Parts: sequence; structure tokens; C-alpha cells
Amino acid sequence: MTRLHVISAATRPTSSSRPLTHWVAEQAHARGGFEVTPVDLATIALPFLDEPEYASTGNYAHQHTRDWSALVDSADAFVFVLPMYNGGFTAPFKNAIDFLYREWQGKPVGIVSYSAGPTGGAPAAEMLLPVLTRIGMRPAERSVAVAGIPDLIGPNGFQAPEGLAEELAGVLDDVAALAVLRTHETVMA
Repeated sequence: MTRLHVISAATRPTSSSRPLTHWVAEQAHARGGFEVTPVDLATIALPFLDEPEYASTGNYAHQHTRDWSALVDSADAFVFVLPMYNGGFTAPFKNAIDFLYREWQGKPVGIVSYSAGPTGGAPAAEMLLPVLTRIGMRPAERSVAVAGIPDLIGPNGFQAPEGLAEELAGVLDDVAALAVLRTHETVMA
């Protein structure tokens, strides 16, 4: 079974990311084929990059980095749930990515972006893609952009608009196929 980490990439205490991440994790679990672990970047609470050596060395001086490394390394695939702030993704999320290198290599990733406005955070997702490719991740062909997020969060959590579950299912299918391909490549190597 593919170990999928669904990472809430927001660190703001009042972020809409947590209910949306919970919904994404529920959908992934219901789909089957995934062992799902929700991860909240806010609770990870990484400082700004403070490692003395390059991430590519894998030599980590700090326990918080070793813990983050072990968590990321334990996943076979990811779905990143990210907000768009001022047209891009957040500095704490880029920082979390930059802490590591080998741990991301070759792993499939799906993107679910969101914003208060009509773009649903798609510009942030587009900005993130070259970073993910540069560190050797395999982005899913499809992504999800959730527009008008404040109107979709209520007392019962995230209320998905019509058709969103199907869009997410496409992303999860892409991630699952990439995970199978990665496993096959590993076996053949």
C-alpha cells in the first residue's frame, strides 16, 4: 500500500488549510490503495533553514531536521495542500522543502491549491512546479484549485463544491499511477 502524506503547507493559525487537508485525507483514504497520514506544517514548526551543511549531504546537525527527514522519508507519495498568498506559495513551505533533498527524490506529488479569490491558488501551484521538478519529485499531471475558500469552510469543516471530489480523484489516480511506476522502476534497478 502506498504511504501518502497529505501536507497542509500553511502555518497561519487561522488557515483554511487544515479543514481542506482533512477533507483531502478523507478522500484519499476512501479511495483505497493509500495509507494516509495528514501532516500539519504548522505543528512541525521548522525554524528558517539553520543547517550548516547543504541538504544534499544528508548531514543534519539539528534534531528538528532529523525528525522532518524521517517523516518525509517515510512517505511514498505526497499531496500538498497549499494556500496562495500574494500570488505565490508561502516562505515557510519553501523553507520546509529546502531543509531536505534526498528524501523528496523520485516521489510522486499532487497539488491542491486554494485561495479566497477566483484563481483557487493556481498561480501558487504553477510557481511551485519548477521547485518540485528541481528536487526530483514527480508532479501529477492534474491538480486541483479551490476558489472562494472562505465560503467553503463551516462549522462542519470543509464543504466541497460539486465536482471537486471528482477532480481530486483524478489527482489521486495520477499520484497512485506514479507511485506504481516508481515501485516498478525501483524493482527493475
